[in-house]
Amino acid sequence: MKSDVIIIGSGLGGLICAKLLAEKGKRVTVLERHSVPGGCLQSYRRHGVSFDTGLHYVGGLAEGSRLHGIFERLGLMRLPWQRLDPDGFDLVTIGGETFPFVEGYQNFADALADRFPHERAALQKYVDLMERADRLPLGDPEVQMLCSVNAYDYLHELFHDEQLINVLSGNALKYELRRESLPLFNFLHATSSFIGGGAWRLQGCGDDIVRLFVSDIESMGGQVITNAQVDELIETDGLITAARCTNSEIYEADLFISDIHPQQTFALVKESTKLSRLFRRRIDMLENTCGMFTVSLVTDGNIPYFNHNKYIYREANLWEPPVTGMLGSAESTPGHHNGVDRVMVSCMAGSADVSSALGAQTSPSASAHVIDLLTPVPLSLFEKWADSHVGHRPEGYKQLKEHIADDCIALAASVMPELQRSEALPTISERAQRSEALPTKYSSSPLTWRDYTLTPLGSAFGLRKDSRQPLLTILSPRTPIPNLLLTGQNLMLHGLEGVTMTALQTCKAC
Repeated sequence: MKSDVIIIGSGLGGLICAKLLAEKGKRVTVLERHSVPGGCLQSYRRHGVSFDTGLHYVGGLAEGSRLHGIFERLGLMRLPWQRLDPDGFDLVTIGGETFPFVEGYQNFADALADRFPHERAALQKYVDLMERADRLPLGDPEVQMLCSVNAYDYLHELFHDEQLINVLSGNALKYELRRESLPLFNFLHATSSFIGGGAWRLQGCGDDIVRLFVSDIESMGGQVITNAQVDELIETDGLITAARCTNSEIYEADLFISDIHPQQTFALVKESTKLSRLFRRRIDMLENTCGMFTVSLVTDGNIPYFNHNKYIYREANLWEPPVTGMLGSAESTPGHHNGVDRVMVSCMAGSADVSSALGAQTSPSASAHVIDLLTPVPLSLFEKWADSHVGHRPEGYKQLKEHIADDCIALAASVMPELQRSEALPTISERAQRSEALPTKYSSSPLTWRDYTLTPLGSAFGLRKDSRQPLLTILSPRTPIPNLLLTGQNLMLHGLEGVTMTALQTCKAC
């Protein structure tokens, strides 16, 4: 039966659009190439333990905050969210000195002004702008203006203390910090909702969000079809009329929404009277953001749960490209450590399945059983293995992964020395003596990300937004084909809040 709407990809943006349109009575079909839905919200299980991939924490779920109202509407507040420490939901350590990010705009300004009293007036101006930007609708003219302002330049015009600029940029490992192009709006948005509405972890995994959405969509007559990889969008008389999958199934609809990367979306439209060569070339030339390397550590419950995230920088060079790109290279930087120089450390909120799988005696909320370490890496670092796929990687790739993982652990241990104690991270052989062996760590590279999400070379944050060319790099949900819309992190904003807001814009365009 013909659908009203077909959505390609079941990431957060696609699932939000599916739910909202199904609520309006639309017959919605979601086509997902993988065996499980979720996109960046996917979780995976090993030996009974669940691991998240893209979900770590979200900002702005306090009552009265914008995202709280949206999550209520979407039914997501039914899930168990745990508020992180208001007195330091993020701890930023730069060169051995630690600075807390605290809740509340005025609290945030006052806490930093105590450390940087000579910048008090500038900090007040900064948080006032941050608070105002957090309340702006995405279509507001001021948003467009802030997207054309370079974040690095703005910070250096407002502040004179380089260390304070580094601190304000210290939670940058959840987005790409790029001095020549990062728009001020994206920079502000990456922090504002956490300060204004609190930072929150899900007591569970991203799969819980996915299951809730799928259940709601199906209860309203929609369907989420997995193992359905679209290989062509068929255009007839200037409109998309059908999606053809690799299994030869054809799905027809009146409206199509793509939650996959725009470059791949338009490549699916093989013949078109609406997509000019110039337009295709413009999309194909857009740059993608860096990738992320993730190490998931499994402990024996001897490390206490920490209700915050840690951002650790070896040196005060946050706006310089990460030196992780030097790994595997004959080049070196004199006087500097040529390995991982920055890492984000996060742990899962208490989960009973982790304690059970490990046979731990401590309660799940008391211990950090799974700890994630994340560091940005240039896509070029793994490009030589781009033709390989999960489960079939060459030895050189595996050795580089091991090298980066060890570097991440060493840097994290500069703040958490317990990470290098053998009783905290038992060896694989020690675990093998148990009834169910569980390795100490799992790691993933941008190529892992690519294989599961289909993003070019595993870009973590989608297309790179550029303050020098905001009209070219910040895409609208609308496309030259009237009944083909876009959603997801590649448009304006990434992250749970950003993709949610973008999905709302897509639904408005329907």
